This record gives sequence, C-alpha cells and structure tokens, in this order.
Amino acid sequence: MREASASSRPPESGDPQGDLLGAETRVAVLLPLPLREAYDYRVPDGMTLNHGDFVEVPLGPRRVIGVVWGPGAGVVEARRLKPVVRRFDVPPMTAVARRFVEWVAAYTMTLPGFVLRMAVSVPAALEPPKPILAYLKRPDALAPPGFKMTDARRRVLALLEDGPPRTPGELAEEAGCGATVVRGLAEAGLLEPLLLPPAPPLGRPDWARPGPALSPHQEAAADDLRGRVQAGGYSTVLLDGVTGSGKTEVYYEAIAAALKQGKQALILLPEIALSAQWLDRFARRFGAAPAEWHSELTGSQRRDTWRAVAKGEVPVVVGARSALFLPYPDLGVIIVDEEHDSAYKQEEGAIYHARDMAVARAHLGGLPIVLVSATPSLETKVNADSGRYARIELPSRHGGAQLPEVALVDLRRDRPPARHWLAPSLRKALAETLAGGEQAMLFLNRRGYAPLTLCRACGHRMQCPNCTAWLVEHRLARKLQCHHCGLQQPLPPACPECGEEGTMAACGPGVERIAEEVAELFPDARAAIMASDTLFGPRAIQEMVRKITDHELDIIIGTQVMAKGHHFPMLTLVGVVDADLGLNGGDLRAAERTYQLLHQVAGRAGRGERPGTVMLQTFMPEHPVMQALAAGDRDGFYQLEAEMRQDAGMPPFGRLAALIVSGEDPTLVDRVAMALGRAAPRSETVHVLGPAPAPLALLRGRHRRRLLLKAPRATQVQPLIAEWLERVEIPPAIRVQIDVDPYSFL
Repeated sequence: MREASASSRPPESGDPQGDLLGAETRVAVLLPLPLREAYDYRVPDGMTLNHGDFVEVPLGPRRVIGVVWGPGAGVVEARRLKPVVRRFDVPPMTAVARRFVEWVAAYTMTLPGFVLRMAVSVPAALEPPKPILAYLKRPDALAPPGFKMTDARRRVLALLEDGPPRTPGELAEEAGCGATVVRGLAEAGLLEPLLLPPAPPLGRPDWARPGPALSPHQEAAADDLRGRVQAGGYSTVLLDGVTGSGKTEVYYEAIAAALKQGKQALILLPEIALSAQWLDRFARRFGAAPAEWHSELTGSQRRDTWRAVAKGEVPVVVGARSALFLPYPDLGVIIVDEEHDSAYKQEEGAIYHARDMAVARAHLGGLPIVLVSATPSLETKVNADSGRYARIELPSRHGGAQLPEVALVDLRRDRPPARHWLAPSLRKALAETLAGGEQAMLFLNRRGYAPLTLCRACGHRMQCPNCTAWLVEHRLARKLQCHHCGLQQPLPPACPECGEEGTMAACGPGVERIAEEVAELFPDARAAIMASDTLFGPRAIQEMVRKITDHELDIIIGTQVMAKGHHFPMLTLVGVVDADLGLNGGDLRAAERTYQLLHQVAGRAGRGERPGTVMLQTFMPEHPVMQALAAGDRDGFYQLEAEMRQDAGMPPFGRLAALIVSGEDPTLVDRVAMALGRAAPRSETVHVLGPAPAPLALLRGRHRRRLLLKAPRATQVQPLIAEWLERVEIPPAIRVQIDVDPYSFL
C-alpha cells in the first residue's frame, strides 16, 4: 500500500486524554476497516493533532475516516506518506475508549479496525449538523402579478401571521396542504427563509426529582449502590432480586447518583421489547426520557444521538449491546439489566458477549457496574459466591405481592384433545381466570403457525434451501419463512415433490396455532399475539403493552418478547404450552436457559394485589428444571447445575473456544476443517473436539464445520488459537470465525 504503512508496534494504550502530537510529523491512524494495525500518515503544516482525534485520510483512490492512535512508527520514508486531509470538529475518542477497542479486539481475536468500526458506527455524526430551514412571513410583501392566492396558501400565511418560524414540514402539516404550496409561497417572495440551529438534545433527567417510596430492603440496596457511584472506582455488583422485587427502582438510584456528579449513565437492555414500560418508568422517575440506542432508530436519530453523546449532552443512554461502544466522555455507572439473557451475545462479525465486555469497560474506566437479574447466569452467580463480585439481594416482591404458585401439568396423563395443544386442566384455569375478570398469558417460544410443513402423501418436508432448517409456516401472512436467513415463499398449493394437491399439513404448534385454539375455546375473549414478527419496532410493542395494562385484552399469546421486564397487575395466570422446548439438543446451557426463561415467564403472574398461578405443560415433570421451578428452589437448581459443570470441566469452571469454518464449497470447507483438526493444540489439559458438522450445517448458503477447544479455567486460550491458526493456510474462499466463550453451539 503506497500511501500508508502498517505500524510495527501496538498503539499506545496508556496515553492520557488530550496529549498533543503537534511536534510529530507523522501519526498512526487506525481505520474502521478489517485491518490489523494503524497506518502512518503525515501531519500537514499548521495542523495540530491529539490522541483520539477523528480525521479523514486518503486510502487508495478514496477518503476514509480514522482515529489518531498515537505517533507514527517511522518505518516508511516521510516522502512516501500521504497527508491527513482534515480533523473533524468533534471531541476526541477518550484514552479509555481506545484501550477498550484494543482489549475487545485482543480478547475476541478480532481485527482492531473491525472493533473500531463498532465505535465509529455513524460516520455522518462527525460532520456538523446542518441548520434547519424555517420560514417567517415577509411583512408588507406583495404577491407578484398573476400569482393566485388559493385557500391553502392563505392558511399557510395565516399560520405565520403572529407565530414563530416554522419548518416547511410543520407548515404543510398544520395548514393541511402539500410541500409545494409552501415552496410556491417562498419562491413568490412572500416567505422569508431563516436558518435555525439544530434542535437541542433531549431534556436532561432531573436526579433530584423524588422517586417512589422504597421498602427497607430496597433502601438498603439503593444506599449501597449510591455509595459505590459516589466513591468511584471499579466494582462489579450483582443486584439479585426475585421477579417483582423492584430492582429497577433500586438501580435508578445509582443512575441518580451518577447524574448528581455530572457523569453519564449507560443502561443495557437485551431486547427492544423491554424498553416500552422501562422508558415510561424512567420518565416518571426523572422527568425526561433517556437517549435510546438500538437498531430501530432512523439514520438521523443515530447521527444526532452519537454526536450528542460524544459532546456530553446526553446524560443517560439506554440501549442494546452496541450502546456499549458509544463515545462516552465521562461515564459514571453501567447497568446491565437481565444480565443472564443470551441476547447479549453477538454471534456475527465481532463475536462478543456484551455483559462481559461491559465489565471490562467498567474496569478500564474505573467505574462501578451493576449486573441485574432474578436468575443470574451461572458465571455471574459463581463470581458472586466466590466474592469476586459483590452481591445485593432483594428477597421479596415489592408492596406485599406474593410469588406465584407453580404447578406442573403432566402431558402424559393430562392430555390435550387430538390436534390441540392446551391440556384440560389449563383450559379450565383459563375459563376461571376469564370468569374472574382477570388476564391470562399463554407462552410458547415458537413464532408462526407451525414449525414444520410436510406432505401427508410422500412425507416431503419443506426445508430452507440456504440453511439446515425447516421452513416455518406463518398462516396469518400466508407464507413459509426461514427464521435463520429470512427466506420467504408462499404456501404451496401442491407438494413440490410428488405434486399431490391438498396434502401439505402443518406439524406442531406455533403461537398462531395456539391463538387459533384460544379463539375456538373462548370466542368472546379479547386475545392477541405478542411476538417479534407481529410487533414491528418499539412503538408497536409500547401500544401492545398499553392495551394489556389497560385491560383491553384478556389473553396474550406470545414468545419470549413478553417473558420478562413487563408488569401487568391484572395478569394472574401464566400457561406455558411446551415447557420442555428448550431442553432439547446438546447445548451446554440448555437446562440453565430453560430455567431462566421459564422463571422469568412465571414472574409475570400475580405482580399486583391478586395472587398468581403458573402452569407448566411438560412431558418430563421429573426433570430437575421442572422440579426446581415447582418447588421454588432456585439456589438448589444452580447448585446442581454448578456441580455438573464442575465435574465436566465446563464453564464457568473451564474455558471453551470455538472455531467455525464456513464456505460455499463443502469439499473445501471439509478440507480446511480437517487440516485444522490435525494441527490442533493438544496436551494433558487442552483438548480439541471435532471437526464436526455444525447443527446448522448450512446457514445462508454457507456450509459450516465446528471445532471446540476445551481447557482449564486459568488457560489463556487466545495465544493457543493464534499459534493454531498460523499452522494452517486458510484459502480466501474460507472464513474461520473465532468464538471465545461460546454461548451458542449452532
């Protein structure tokens, strides 16, 4: 590469914020591209650069953004270096943020430039915001000859008679006309254009605003968190409270303590679905909404939020895992709500677990982090039990509400009728709940109408051509869909294999099929489906939550989007249609995940004054997960699970790292996977399993093979993997992904 050279040493990670590089004639610039090292560029005369400055530099025929990572390496002659084009007028990336990029890259074995791309995810935010065009009415202006004054034009002028300047969009909306009407008035000289400054950021939350009265347990927990935030310094705390114990109100006090000090707060939520009620509660507590950060934001919202965070104008951010990489200048506390949730694990691109990276970010920044859950991950629980993390417990529900009674419905004895899915005992409980004027929830973690469609004549199964997965029928949308690659196709009128018509049958239930059964059983009940493919975006979820809260619905049928975080006072019955669903397969965490999910689902019942009941339909009532749920013995389940993991040397008592080999040519994929298998590191303590076809052996048209490295807990697996990969030549057509601490084994 002629215009730049790779720096031969790692970037400086300990530079204090604001160190000047003005005396340097060259600087190392890290680019948000899949690159391993920073490149050297020449500093033009008259330009002063700091560590962390955002700059524009040439790269081949194009110009790209980058971050000044330190002084140049000096390997390439100065005359061959290309100059930095310009420095952007935004605050520099802090030293902590740069160290965080390096740490994430090293831990996940991802190229540093690729991690930087997550931190510089909105390049448009580096440019100054454009002023907003608005109009005033020109005093005493006369219409030009031939200009016809229509009713719509008169309405626009009337709006501006005594009012403030308005944007073209506002004028068109308020006057009930099109934008061309406003534009015509401006071109005729009847409107005076103004350029207004960009809209200010969201209102600032008021930390001094009084919150709700706390119970003695809550107050003690809040005092602990306030003290940690006020004292500063790194600490990790598990806020461990039963469902409905008021954990959110407690950690709001930690946020208030950070705001009182003029610092920022970050709250991570695993799913957008959790944000609807959360945002309402936050606004009631602090008098203003926080900034949001998730995939449903528009481009302009992302741009404005990123820039406002960087300038310190946003005190509180709530968002998904990517919010961790926003440019906070002065972060005071991090909250990870529902810390056990598997949605925190990113499986594509840079593979990382947001909870673990958040702990690293807090450690690097010297600030407290609070992990919140009623069902902590086994990793977090072991860390709390060993004293590595502090623990704060909330042992009872807030306001005197009682935990629900959990009953096991043995489907071997209490069988649903043929081609139906609700057992007689659950049907009876639903009828009693509706008769009492209360609400019920039916939970099935399976979207669509049926997970499989097959031909009754020849047995042909509708499978995705791009993935090792069945096509799921979505009857409401009249389509078959792959939930892995998104492929969609209409329901076939005849079997594509044998050509027989009318033989395609749905097998198994999804939430749509349960809704169909509910409509058959209770035709007068107001029912709705709550799933990710029926609710599009936070606003739709917010409206659904409002309907449930206002008792406009009697029965809610849904997936895990409704399993946690919601508070519905009139919901007293929860029925789990297939409690065994998550126990299938060989996933290391299958039992733990199933327990956590069902415990969270159960926690939706009886959160108000009325007691709640939970009914788990299962073919395995003797399973430890089911027994623990029925007995309310959370710690007993965790102890048994920990003993099993420890005996097997599995996380959190051992280390795992996966290599996923993929490509379009299955023969080449097998060849590379076998070569990696032969070159694998092995010793008395380090073992490599595989290669073997992944459970999803075909995903989005790519064939996949997996290898799994297993080592003692104290082992640094990254150097082992680096040496391992150096021994095998990887063709360009093959991708090898590294997943340190895998959560999914698909």
